[in-house]
Amino acid sequence: MKSNNSLNPVYFQLTLFADYGPLRYLFFSLCLLIYMTIISANLVIILTVCLEKSLHQPMYMFISCLSFNSLYGSAGFFPRFLMDILSDTHLISRPSCFVQVYIIYTYVSCEMTILSIMAYDRLVAICQPLHYHSKMTNRMVRNLIIFAWFYPAFLVGLCVYITVQLTLCGNKLNTLYCSNWLVVQLSCRDSTVLSFTALSSAMTTVFIPLFFVTYTYLQILLVCRRSSSEFRGKALQTCLPHIVTFLTYSFSLFCEIVLTRFEGDKINSIIKVILSLEYLIIPPINNPLVYGLNLPQIREVIFGFFKTCKMCLVAKI
Repeated sequence: MKSNNSLNPVYFQLTLFADYGPLRYLFFSLCLLIYMTIISANLVIILTVCLEKSLHQPMYMFISCLSFNSLYGSAGFFPRFLMDILSDTHLISRPSCFVQVYIIYTYVSCEMTILSIMAYDRLVAICQPLHYHSKMTNRMVRNLIIFAWFYPAFLVGLCVYITVQLTLCGNKLNTLYCSNWLVVQLSCRDSTVLSFTALSSAMTTVFIPLFFVTYTYLQILLVCRRSSSEFRGKALQTCLPHIVTFLTYSFSLFCEIVLTRFEGDKINSIIKVILSLEYLIIPPINNPLVYGLNLPQIREVIFGFFKTCKMCLVAKI
């Protein structure tokens, strides 16, 4: 479907969807269950940190930001995806497509920025414990959170704005959701400027945070090597959830980058579906489970809350 201009499409067609007949209802139910799990698990983390005063500390504030970002990214993907599973035609309007691109890409960028800030928080706590409270003040935490949201939002907004200005000669996207790079490939003209802008944005919002997190943990490792076994155990307890989250997300994001940039059309469709959904499903489920189960401070508050609710229900009966 195209506009009167016959160049810029009014709709984009998502061609990776297949007709699975009655099985679509099973897929819909499974994906809806995943979405509800993401919402529930991340809300539990956010409410736990907000309601428990003992958790009003930088590390836990950053964890709640991570959960909020998971809810934000999931809201930009799942509602539309669930509709498309049940639909016979997989068309998305041009404005809706660019809105989805913006939400998903800001989710990706904010995730890396927040993980970088969390790595810095652990670096100061472990390597400079005497200066931690003087460095990680309420004002500093607030500024870091604002930076984590607005910096990626600006860069992604710039890339999407440039993409919107392109004249497109097609409307078929071989994917399950809108991807900025796939839209750029439909451009009728040379898109070198946009490719450079997108590469620069990716460098500053993905690769620089990646190198920074790696650097912080090398520094932490050096400090732990010179410290006692008890100190190493405490450091590992606080860093392990972040390391698991960071590695999981980095691997998921790597799969998506490889998929979109290096001839994804030649990959088996089932493998492509799995790889393209991984970074939108695994991290939002993994994050609350890792932090909720591995950090005793959060785990005890959550279990205590459920225990209190259970006692209240028993008392009413």
